[in-house]
This record gives sequence, C-alpha cells and structure tokens, in this order.
Amino acid sequence: MKALVVGAGIAGLVVARQLGLAGWEVELLEKSAAPRPDGYMMDFFGPGVEAAERIGLYSRLAAVAYHVEAAEYVDGRGRPTSSLDYDQFARLAGGKVLSLLRPDMEQATRAALDDVDPGRVRVRYGAPVSRVWSDDEGVLVAVDGSPNLTLAADVLVGADGIHSGVRAEVFDREEEYLRPMGMRAAAFIVTEPLLNARFRNRFVLTDSIDRVVGLYSLRSDKVAAFMVYRDASGATGDLRFESPRERLRREFAGLGQAVDRLLELCPEHPYDDVVAQIIMPGWQKGRTVLVGDACGAVSLLAGQGGSLAIAGAALLGDILGPVASPDGISSALTEFERRWAPVVEVAQAAGRRSASSFLPANRVQRLLRRWIIRATRLPGVDRLVARQIVARIAK
Repeated sequence: MKALVVGAGIAGLVVARQLGLAGWEVELLEKSAAPRPDGYMMDFFGPGVEAAERIGLYSRLAAVAYHVEAAEYVDGRGRPTSSLDYDQFARLAGGKVLSLLRPDMEQATRAALDDVDPGRVRVRYGAPVSRVWSDDEGVLVAVDGSPNLTLAADVLVGADGIHSGVRAEVFDREEEYLRPMGMRAAAFIVTEPLLNARFRNRFVLTDSIDRVVGLYSLRSDKVAAFMVYRDASGATGDLRFESPRERLRREFAGLGQAVDRLLELCPEHPYDDVVAQIIMPGWQKGRTVLVGDACGAVSLLAGQGGSLAIAGAALLGDILGPVASPDGISSALTEFERRWAPVVEVAQAAGRRSASSFLPANRVQRLLRRWIIRATRLPGVDRLVARQIVARIAK
C-alpha cells in the first residue's frame, strides 16, 4: 500500500511514521525548502500525551522540553501583576505538561522517522503540490519542483495546515471553511543574552489591553516572542502595503523596554497570520483525507494544536495502517472521522471561549483576569473552574 502525505509538520510526520511502521510506502511532501526554524512555544498536554506515549514518541518530546516555573503577567515597567504556578497547571492538566518550542517538536517527530525501516518513508522538501486528481487506480498529485513530478498512491493525506492546498484542490476554496476570530498572531526568535537571562524559566506576558506579548527564554541566549493583537480585517484584510515587521512595531509600541527591544530585533519576515479555526462538514472525499489543522484547526489560543495533531495523526495511523487493499480505504477514513471529529469539536468550542477572554477589551476586563488568576492560588477554588481558567490562559 502506498500513501502520499502533504505537509511535513507535526501531523504529517506522525502519519508518515505510523503508516511506515505498518508497512506502507510513504511519500511525504513539503512545500518549504527545509524545516522551518521559527515558531512559538506550546503547552503539550491532553490527548496528545497518551498518544505520544503509546506510539513511543513521548520520550523524544520530553528530551527537548523546557522547564517552566510560572506564567507571569507584567505591567509596562515589568512589575508582576499576577502569575500562575506551572506545577499547579500540570496537576490541573492531568499531571503531564511539556513546554515545547514548535520547531523542536517538529524536529523530535522528524527524528522518530528513524524508527521506520529504511526506504519506507521518503521526505521531499521544496515540493509544492499544484494539482490533485483521481482515477481508477487511486489518487495522483502534480508536484512543482526540479524536476516536476506526478506521483500516484492508494491514499492522499492532507496535513498541510490551516491554509491547506490539498483542501482547496479536493474540497473547496479556503473561504468556505476558515473562520477568523478577530485576531492575528505573530512569532519570531531573536538572540538577546540580557533578556534571555532576565526571563529564564518563565513565560512572561504583558498585562495589556487588546494586545499581548509573550516572551520565553530559550537555549543559546535566544528569546522567543509570541504576539496576539486585534484585527478587524480578518483573513481577507489588505495587508500588502505594510510589512509584517512594520505592522508589529506599530501595534506593540509602548509596552515596555523588553518589548521595544524585541521589536527592534524583529526579523523582516516574522510569522504573522490570522487566528482562525477550520470548520468543515466532512474531512474525506474519495481516497483523500485531511488531518490536523487542515481540517480541524482549533486556533493558537486553544492550547491543544500540537496535542491534537499527534493524537489525530496517531489514530489515523491506527485505523488506516492495517488496511491491506484499496477496497478498505473508504471505510477506514470514515471510521477515523467518526471517532476523531467529536474530540476536535470539543477543543474548537474551548478555543472559541478562550478567544473571547484572551485579550481584555478594557481595564475592567483586565482587572477581572488578574483576580481570576490570583484566585487559582486560594484553597477551595473549584477544580473544574480552575481547569477552565488554565485552558483560557494557556498558549
């Protein structure tokens, strides 16, 4: 059996590995020329933990995780206004929470391809898919590159993210499924030894209105920045006349010396994209199926993207891997969607609730957030309420 997997992110890498372990031949196609070095910090907990342990991935992820002591909100002078203890967060989240930089998470899952017999999984970078179609033999894709290729397989897995090209080719245009949440998010990594030493082992977030900056100290004197801001234009706004760097410097000026220094060092082309969900009535068509953000993006604010990517991809591997002939593909893809869609729907609902409270719109809402976070330290706070609080402020 042969599979084409489009997208060498977390979900795509896990699907390719699991199908390879099941004896499939897999072509993994990624439009980027190489693994992307930039990204944001993620809290890895929930269904992905069980899945990662089951498929033998958890130890690789734990090896690249960061130790975080607290998530701390600060005012414009850098003075703490409220904080959440991360040991408490871990207890409320079920006991296991890993703080992972997205590129490190991808590197760990990519390294896990070594568990597959040589030759089972082939990874092609710089291989954008330009066309998808089907015939009686299976599914075919045209790949632009050097040279151009046409590849055929028994099944096509679209794991190419929120702006999925496979989804646009096989299902419908992006506008039919993408639901902007009124915000944009940006992320970049810079080398800054002084800030690195100042914020080590903490997530530091600005206690600001309609915008927030998160700072994290990394290894090798680096600092990661994560920024979220209001965006009334949504995914269709015309941003062509302002570079992402200029826009971030305008949006986040005045939040303190640390933020000003990050903006000064901001690269010319940081990650900057709409915060959105993907809502679809179905994830499969013929022998094509979508997985991860391509079909069920929960948004960056839900705190479950990496966890759901691994858990969903592992489940798809469990169900599709044993299929021994093309005749069994359709029923396997139907079963995957039946079992996984309800989990994604719950996470998306949580993501929408998070979006409504992540950026305070005024001083009253900001003060309320401070009180709620402080209340998590008090004995007697209801466990379910605490879980909801943690879910709303976790990144």
